[in-house]
Formats: sequence, structure tokens, C-alpha cells
Amino acid sequence: MISTGRRVFGDVPVEIRNEARVHLWYEERFGVPCPPYDSTEDAIASFPATTCALGARITPAGEWRLYAPYGVADAFDLRLRPNPRQAPRQVYEAKVARWTRDWPELTALPWP
Repeated sequence: MISTGRRVFGDVPVEIRNEARVHLWYEERFGVPCPPYDSTEDAIASFPATTCALGARITPAGEWRLYAPYGVADAFDLRLRPNPRQAPRQVYEAKVARWTRDWPELTALPWP
């Protein structure tokens, strides 16, 4: 799916990840355990920045559904806000470093 997404989205910066498998490698990579997620919404709510905790899908009836457990204001305001629910501080700070390098107009709030 990741390689298909790259072909479909081209230069649009979209990340596709299989959140159902994160618990298998997360602790080894980041040093903290990650229990299996109960749902897609549970996975989205654990993203390192609340700003990125957005999910969209199309229902069988063809309607768009948005899941944004922390709202969308920060995304529209280009503000990164940490989410200490799962990711450790260094994960958030590494993402902030990369994102603000790529998009200098972002404002990053500090880890709590």
C-alpha cells in the first residue's frame, strides 16, 4: 500500500502506514512499549503530534468522514502540538526538526 500510495499521490507529501503492525516494532525502535491498537481511531489518537492526528475515509454511502480527536485548528494554524500519549519526547522532536526544515512556516510547541 505504501508503494501504491507513492504512485497515486506523486509529489504530494502523504505518509501511509499500517498502524495494525506498529506494536510489533515500536518498542525496539523507540524504547517504549506500544500495545496493539483497538481501532484506526485509537492509532490516530496516539500520533506524536496532535496536529497530525487526522483521518479521513469515505463511507460505503460515498460520504466523507473526518476523525480529528484533537480538532483541526492547529493544522489550519500551522502549529505543531506534542501528544505525549504514546511517543517519547525524542520522537516528537525528531519529527518537528524534519517538518520545520521542510515547512519553515510551521510553529512547534515544546514538549510538556
